[in-house]
Amino acid sequence: MKYRNVALPALGILFCAIAGFAQTSSIEGDVKGEDGSALKGAVIKIDREDIKGHYQVKSDKKGHYYYGGLPLGRYKVTLEVDGKDIDYVDKVQTHPGEPQVNNFDMQATAKKRQALSQAAQSGNLSKDQARSMTPEEKAAFEKTNKERAALTAKNKQLNEAFNAGKEAVNAKQFDVAVTQFAKASEMAPDQPVVWANLGDAEISLAKTKTGPEHDDAINKGMEAYQKTLTLKPDDAGVHNNYALALAGAKKFEEAQAELAKAAQLDPPSAGKYYYNLGALLVNNNQSEEAGAAFKKAIEADPKYADAQYQYGIYLIGKAALGADGKYDPVPGTREAFQAYLELKPDGPFAESCKGMLATLSGAVDTSYQNPAAKKKTTKKN
Repeated sequence: MKYRNVALPALGILFCAIAGFAQTSSIEGDVKGEDGSALKGAVIKIDREDIKGHYQVKSDKKGHYYYGGLPLGRYKVTLEVDGKDIDYVDKVQTHPGEPQVNNFDMQATAKKRQALSQAAQSGNLSKDQARSMTPEEKAAFEKTNKERAALTAKNKQLNEAFNAGKEAVNAKQFDVAVTQFAKASEMAPDQPVVWANLGDAEISLAKTKTGPEHDDAINKGMEAYQKTLTLKPDDAGVHNNYALALAGAKKFEEAQAELAKAAQLDPPSAGKYYYNLGALLVNNNQSEEAGAAFKKAIEADPKYADAQYQYGIYLIGKAALGADGKYDPVPGTREAFQAYLELKPDGPFAESCKGMLATLSGAVDTSYQNPAAKKKTTKKN
């Protein structure tokens, strides 16, 4: 009797242990890296979702992981590599008996995310892709959609303002162009093309103004060019336009420095840059400075015909008239006109060059005649 009384409680304990064992479960799976091969040492985090509980295990050299003895429940299984969560699956319901299998393939996951990202960027998300998205991916997709919609609206307004500015320039409505490009610069302050066009419009507007309005437009144009060069310092064309604006403001040394930068950045066009400066200096009655600019244009590009002609015009102004009635030109004068004729024999300055060369070769009548003197006439008998 005593033996039976002792044995029955022990049997009850055995039944409880069996019942407890029957209520456990397990999760296992394989982990593949980005190269498709088995990944060793990946951390698998297993977090219970219905009640609090956290477990984790690492994948072995074959990329396999197994965690047994889990209470029956619903879990979130997360793959962690190098301290970062790479992928996860949630609402994993475990059952007694066979392990719940959950594999991780980083290569497939990367492709999936790339496809989702491309679909999200284009807005062409399929129903299958939408269903396969995690809550975090859906939230990111919705955020991307909102950002894209806002960006599309902003770009539409930007393009409208920029195109309106270009149309106004073509119509020579420079005040309208300035307004539109200024509007565009507020929407896209990091776009050098907007600032460059604003600078061009301001300088064009300045040419239609006088006094303080002229000076104000010139200064604003130079500020726009400076902003452009801050964003894109290697734009030779902007250095050139900025130089011309500086020259228009009588800042010739600064203008030459900007042209030197333009020539350095774009050597094949250096002749054009110096020629532009020379033309502007001529229009501002800066003869000596203009001559130096035309000379630099020729040095940069000896085949620049117009620069040869303008340099010849500058040099002929230095020719002295000798006692024999012939001009004594300074060295290089004839060569400049001859170079133009060789380069552009039918150019717009060809006849002028021929006339200059003829003048330099011939004598000039320096004798004085009284225009009031009457011609002598003979009478016929």
